[in-house]
Amino acid sequence: MEGHYGYRRIIREMWPMVLMILVTSIDSIVDGWFISNFAGSTAFAAMNIIWPAIAIISALGLMVGAGGSALVSKTYGEGDIERGNHIFTMLIRLTFIAGLAICIVFFILMRPASEALGAQGAMIRYAVIYGRIVTVTLPVYMLQLAIQPFCMTAGKPSLGTITCIICGVNNIILDALFVAVFGWGLTGAAVATAISFLLGGLIPVIYFSSKRNSTPLRFLRNSPDNWRAIGKSLSNGLSEFVGNISYNVVGICYNLQLMKYIGEKGVSAYGVLLYIGFIFGSVFIGYNMGVSQVISYKFGAGDKKELRSLLQKSCVLIAIAGLAFTAIIELLAPQLAYAFVGYDAELSNLSTYALRIYMVSFLICGFNMFASAWFTALNNGPVSAVISFTRTLVFELGCVFVLPLILGIDGIWLAVNVAEVLALLLSAALVLGLRHKYGY
Repeated sequence: MEGHYGYRRIIREMWPMVLMILVTSIDSIVDGWFISNFAGSTAFAAMNIIWPAIAIISALGLMVGAGGSALVSKTYGEGDIERGNHIFTMLIRLTFIAGLAICIVFFILMRPASEALGAQGAMIRYAVIYGRIVTVTLPVYMLQLAIQPFCMTAGKPSLGTITCIICGVNNIILDALFVAVFGWGLTGAAVATAISFLLGGLIPVIYFSSKRNSTPLRFLRNSPDNWRAIGKSLSNGLSEFVGNISYNVVGICYNLQLMKYIGEKGVSAYGVLLYIGFIFGSVFIGYNMGVSQVISYKFGAGDKKELRSLLQKSCVLIAIAGLAFTAIIELLAPQLAYAFVGYDAELSNLSTYALRIYMVSFLICGFNMFASAWFTALNNGPVSAVISFTRTLVFELGCVFVLPLILGIDGIWLAVNVAEVLALLLSAALVLGLRHKYGY
C-alpha cells in the first residue's frame, strides 16, 4: 500500500474486491431468480420476508470485518505485525462463538419471527423452511463476511475473490440442480445457499491457518482476549453494522407497508428492486471495502496528501458509476423486471414502474456509502455510524411511513430518493467539517 494511488492503480487494486462483492450479490440473486421462476411468487415473497432477519444476524461478521481490518491495517502501518495478527485471531474467534449462539436462538424462534415480519398464510411455512435451512450454516457465513476485508489487509484480495467465485458458481449449479432439475423448490434453493455459506467460510479459514499462507496475516495459537482491541474494532465497524441493520429494518418496514397497500405482489416487486439494486450497489460496497484498507494505511502512516487525493478521486469515480448505473436501469427496467417475474404480467409491470422511480437513488447513494466508509477507515466509527443510522433509520424509515400518506403507493417507491438527498447534505457537512481534524 506504499506509494501514490492514481486512478489506474485505484481501479487495478480495487476491482478484485468489487468483483468479490459482485459475485456474492449474484450468489444471492440466483436464489431469488430460481425461486421466483420455479417455485412461484408466494415462495419468492416468503424468502424476501425472512431474508432481512438473516442479513441482520450476519451483520456481526460485517462489523468485525470492517472495523477489525481497519484496526489491523493501522497496526500494520505502525509496524506491529504480531499485534495485528493477535487482534485478527481474537476477532474471528469471537465472531464464530457469538454467531453460533445467536443462530441457535433464531432457529428456535423462526416461526414467530416470520409472522412478526409480515408473513401470512402459505408464506409462513415457506419462510420457516428457508430460514431454518440457511441458519444451519449461517455462523460459518459470518466468518466469510468477517475475513473478506482482511484479505485486502493481507495483500491477498484475490483470495476473497476466488472464494466468492467458487461459492457463486457452486450456488448456481446447485440451484439449477436442486430447484430446476429435482424440483425441490424453495427447499432446494435454501440447501444450495447453505452449502455455499459453508464453503465461503471454510476456504479463507483454512488458508490463513495453513503453512501455505504466504501473507503476514495469520491465525496465532495463543491470542488472549484483548477487550480494548475488541471494543475499538466493534466501534470502528459500528457504521457497517448499523448500516446493514438499518437497511434491513427499513426493508422489513417496506414489506409491512407493501403488504398493507398492495399485498403479496408488492413484496415480490420490492424483492425485484432489491436484487437488481444489489447488483449495482455491490460495486460501491466492494470499492469501499477495498479503498478503506488503503485509507487506513495512509492514515496510520500520516500521509495527509494521499488521503486528500484518495477522497477526491473516489468522489469522481463514484459520480461516474452512479450516472452509468442509473442510465442502465432506466433503459433496461422492463427487461430486468421480466427476468424475475415475467410469468406474471401485472407483477412485471408493477416492478418496472417501481424500478424507474426507486433506482434514481443511485445518482446519490454512492456518495453517502463512501462517506460512511471514509470515517470507518479513519477509525472514527461513531461519525460513520451517525451517517449510516441517519440515512436509513431516520430519513428513509421516516419517508417510508410519511410519504405514502401524501402520495399513496408512489410515496413508498420515492422514499429512498428523498432520504438519499437528505443524507447527502449530512455527509457533505461531516466530510467538510472534519477535514481540518484529519488534514485532508
